[in-house]
Amino acid sequence: MKNLIIKLLANAVALAVASWVVGGITLEGATTGRRVLTLLIVAAIFGIVNAVVKPIAKLLSLPFIILTLGLLIFVINALMLLLTSWITGKLDVQFHVSGFGSALLGSLVITLVGILLNAILPDEAEIR
Repeated sequence: MKNLIIKLLANAVALAVASWVVGGITLEGATTGRRVLTLLIVAAIFGIVNAVVKPIAKLLSLPFIILTLGLLIFVINALMLLLTSWITGKLDVQFHVSGFGSALLGSLVITLVGILLNAILPDEAEIR
């Protein structure tokens, strides 16, 4: 349970940095508390999408991942961020990714923040 909470908070931090750095990723809320709650909801949805959909997408695109020497994984990560944005839009959560370019840049930022957090956090709480 502790590991799950740490992963959720780390995903929330990575998404917050991405929404701060990338212009096409917006996170809205009337108050700071509302924005934090929105971040936690988005982080949970993003974690579920990464746990359920991403392995299937990686398996189906494995030959192309090998052909592109792994660069297709960045595209898959961007698509997972766009899927998260679509799901949050259907749930009326104030998180939006404006297009594929923003999603690609956002996925790069989330990956870099995840690498930094993995270096800081204990091994039991690896961020993916």
